Amino acid sequence: MKRAVIVGAGIAGLATALRLAQDEWHTLVVERAPARRSGGYLVNLLGTGYDAAERLGLIPALSDRALGLFTTVLVRADGRPKLTAPSAVAEAALGPRTMTVFRGDLETALYEAVRDNADIRFGTTVSSINQDTDRVEINLSDGTTEDADLLIGTDGVHSATRTAMFGPDHRVDLPYVVAAFPITHPVAAVPESSATTFIGPGRTAAIVNLGPQRSSAFFTYRCANPGRELKRGPVDALRAAFGDLAGGVPEAIRHLETDPASAYFDRVSQVDIPRWSTGRTVLLGDAAWCVTLFAGHGAALALAGADQLGAALQRHGPDIPSALAEWETDLRPEIIKRQALARRGMYQYAPPSQFHVWMNDVTIRAITLPGIRGLVRRGIERQNR
Repeated sequence: MKRAVIVGAGIAGLATALRLAQDEWHTLVVERAPARRSGGYLVNLLGTGYDAAERLGLIPALSDRALGLFTTVLVRADGRPKLTAPSAVAEAALGPRTMTVFRGDLETALYEAVRDNADIRFGTTVSSINQDTDRVEINLSDGTTEDADLLIGTDGVHSATRTAMFGPDHRVDLPYVVAAFPITHPVAAVPESSATTFIGPGRTAAIVNLGPQRSSAFFTYRCANPGRELKRGPVDALRAAFGDLAGGVPEAIRHLETDPASAYFDRVSQVDIPRWSTGRTVLLGDAAWCVTLFAGHGAALALAGADQLGAALQRHGPDIPSALAEWETDLRPEIIKRQALARRGMYQYAPPSQFHVWMNDVTIRAITLPGIRGLVRRGIERQNR
């Protein structure tokens, strides 16, 4: 039985453990956090991400947690509606083979699917890594040493595995911060089964109301010093950046005051690294290629990457380096495309001027026209192939 150590118990790590278990690998997943995390914003599974979720057997469990389609209302700073994009627009754009779920629900589905087929240790980190052509030795913070055929770093954009094996200079920090958090009680100013979105120069605030335990908020804004914003903490930073807005924004921030730790609050970064593997160590997910939330495909790419890695390892048998090389060759073009789309997406989520805001409005108005929806759908389908 082949043995793999996976660093990180997020979507990428759990999906990789689940895929390798299908081929009877023994996997150990180590996670720095003391327990599983929940919450997060919405993720769309479409294209190769949906295909991977299907092959991993996740669709039945996720169907019970799927959020379905909802209306999006673009609002002004005072909360008044500017224009409405009905759910049919999202249906036309995303197509039938897609699913929207909360990130935490996707992680739960993965954990429940793999927990009986993998050893998962929380509160554990990697102390050192030593590898040769045949094996990789991993010393862990709990005092144990693991001897494995493969080490897989799925520990996110701030990956310690990447730093240890590839050096520290592969994360590209962008002048934005992002916050996403669940909302237990729906925000009164947001109609049920809908989302309100304010987009202004350099910032976006979106609040989704899909009922109790199914609502969330998303904020992003451009700033000169993301590190300084992070030191302020999410509540103070969001108050300063969005305190002038009305509608549901003040209530969402007040909700965050009751549980600031529930927010994902971080700088926006991409990872640009010439190789994802060295010897018997490989990076996967945000640790390897973080495309940012502006691309909207992070979870789908993590699932697809895990599924395709498992397939490559199966094809190449004991020749793990060849499997890793083939896997990267096949997947990297998609990552390059998504990272480029994310850089263009900055103009959507944080427009540089009021003129760009106006142009975004024009585009959204055009998309809502019934005759345009079919064109949008065909374009999205080509993009996701």
